[in-house]
Amino acid sequence: MNVNISFLNGDIDEIIDMMKLENFVSNEFKSMICKLKKSIYGLKQASHQWYHKFHQVITSYGFETNVVDDYVDIGLLHETKRFLTKNFEMKDFGETSFVLGIQIIRYHSQGILRLSQENYISKVLDRFGRKDSKPRDTSITKGDKFISRCVPTMTLK
Repeated sequence: MNVNISFLNGDIDEIIDMMKLENFVSNEFKSMICKLKKSIYGLKQASHQWYHKFHQVITSYGFETNVVDDYVDIGLLHETKRFLTKNFEMKDFGETSFVLGIQIIRYHSQGILRLSQENYISKVLDRFGRKDSKPRDTSITKGDKFISRCVPTMTLK
């Protein structure tokens, strides 16, 4: 899901004046300025204002900040999507295939989720002139366990 024009939903809590864009108005109003009532793209506060707006809406629905949550309630997920659609103009892009440069490949029938950084690695090799390097398998096999000192820990409140 994606919120269309998300930064335009942010409320402004300070006075921000903006010069009018060239060719936007006639010459008789050229020297006037605009007082912004809502956040706009390009405004340095835009992402901060959007975060506050989204936080306000989602907490009004009953959500709370949580450090970690290893449980996904599918019914709640669909209900939340419907709620957000009532508050923002949304677009559902379906299943995610890329997140932060990581490719997500799903094998639904086998219950397998594969994460790949092949594209990222290829770009890095290209940038450093090592595109001709040969790939090698890693020594990790299915079922390998990490020892506790190698796994980051998190203190829950």
